[in-house]
Amino acid sequence: MLGGMRVLVVEDERLLADTIAEGLREQALAVDVAYDGDAALERASYTEYDVIVLDRDLPTVHGDEVCRELVAQSYGGRILMLTAAGDVDQRVAGLALGADDYLPKPFVFDELLARVRALARRAVRPVPPVLERAGIRLDPHRREATRDGRPLRLTKKEFTVLEELLRAEGGVVSAERLLERAWDENIDPFSNVVRVTMATLRRKLGDPPVIETVTGSGYRL
Repeated sequence: MLGGMRVLVVEDERLLADTIAEGLREQALAVDVAYDGDAALERASYTEYDVIVLDRDLPTVHGDEVCRELVAQSYGGRILMLTAAGDVDQRVAGLALGADDYLPKPFVFDELLARVRALARRAVRPVPPVLERAGIRLDPHRREATRDGRPLRLTKKEFTVLEELLRAEGGVVSAERLLERAWDENIDPFSNVVRVTMATLRRKLGDPPVIETVTGSGYRL
């Protein structure tokens, strides 16, 4: 299991993309899906994926260009390139673009999973800065949080929600943004999980209250 890892599956064959995503989710991975290159670059611009499973032959923006762009940005996630072309020249070309691994189609899911796991362990993540506000100190790298020196025992979701509020530096964070960051895209947008998580987080933070509900907009610290 690689719980806590986030994967982006980029594949224009929707059935295959959804099948890969479902299989990875069964392994406790958070998985998003993009069906073309343009959507892949957009998602990668605001989400830090540990591994990007990237089909080479994509519409709108070719998989080669997606790979080239991510490498140029020094993106921290690893790239596993998929292609129907299994010959050596194609494989070498894909790796030359900066892909970390290469898997020809058709493939067995277990092999894909093994490669994703191996790449996830190698994903490069910059050490994030410690966040502080209103007596709250949160260390994203060590996964530790305190208020006025008192350790906070937070679930993964609560920790991520608190981190997003701290990163906003007093700005309003929408429920949609919190859903996107703490859950994956398959969560029901009308779910009350944000409200429930916020209630437990407020209780754990204690008095005086520091999280404000901004009606119709979201929450701020």
